Amino acid sequence: MDLGRMLVIFGGVMIAAGLVVMAMSRLGFGRLPGDISVQRGNFTFSFPIVTSIVLSLVLTIILNLALRRR
Repeated sequence: MDLGRMLVIFGGVMIAAGLVVMAMSRLGFGRLPGDISVQRGNFTFSFPIVTSIVLSLVLTIILNLALRRR
């Protein structure tokens, strides 16, 4: 019973994460100035360093505000 519930919750979290990633790609995340992308023939290497920094800062601020203890 607990395993089934855990799998359903995990599936819901994965769907939500997929929707967030799709929405963020439409907003331009992953193609910010400073993100590294190299294309050579049929090989593509992408390293979104600036996007990672921006997401880290935003999540840090949100979590600090949400988990602030008074």
